[in-house]
This record gives sequence, structure tokens and C-alpha cells, in this order.
Amino acid sequence: MFKGGMDGLMKQAQEMQGKLQEMQEAMASAEVTGEAGAGMVSVVMTGRHDVRRVHIEPGVLSEDKALLEDLLAAAVNDAVRKVEAHQKEAMSSLTGGMPMPPGFKFPFSA
Repeated sequence: MFKGGMDGLMKQAQEMQGKLQEMQEAMASAEVTGEAGAGMVSVVMTGRHDVRRVHIEPGVLSEDKALLEDLLAAAVNDAVRKVEAHQKEAMSSLTGGMPMPPGFKFPFSA
């Protein structure tokens, strides 16, 4: 009887691993948009934290260089937070809301 239970547990672990891999692939290609300055600067980032596109409204280019740098940093930070929130939500749906250990990250997260 123990063997049957162990076989079932192994099967569940393999299924969970397959679902996790599928989710990781989907997350890696998913894109989010971070914004700053009411959308004057936006950054499109993937689930792997790769920046795909940066958009800067032309009016911002005439502003002070430090302001543009701050807006760009804020847009990147906004995108990073959105990626992390999306990953957390996806993991929660996969684990049925079971909490993960503190500091747990996807294998492709930094």
C-alpha cells in the first residue's frame, strides 16, 4: 500500500513540475508595461525582466536630463513590480494558494 501511495505522490510531483515549466515559459514571454509621469515615459518588459521597448513623449525630451532619468527609472521600477506581481499571482494559482517559502523565486528570476 505504501508503494501505491508513493507512486501517486511521484505522479503528482511530475504533473506539478510540468505545469510549473509551462507557466515559466508563458511568464517569460508575457509582457507588462511600466509607466511614469502619467504615461510620459513607458517601458515594456518581459517576465524575464528584459526591456523590449521604451517610449518617451517628445515633450519630455526638452526637460532637464535629471528629470528624464528619474522618469525612466520610475517606469522600469513600475514594470519590475508588475512582473513580480504577475509571477506571484501565477504561482498562487498553480499552488492553489498554498504559500511558498519566503524568498522563493522562479528559476529565471534574478
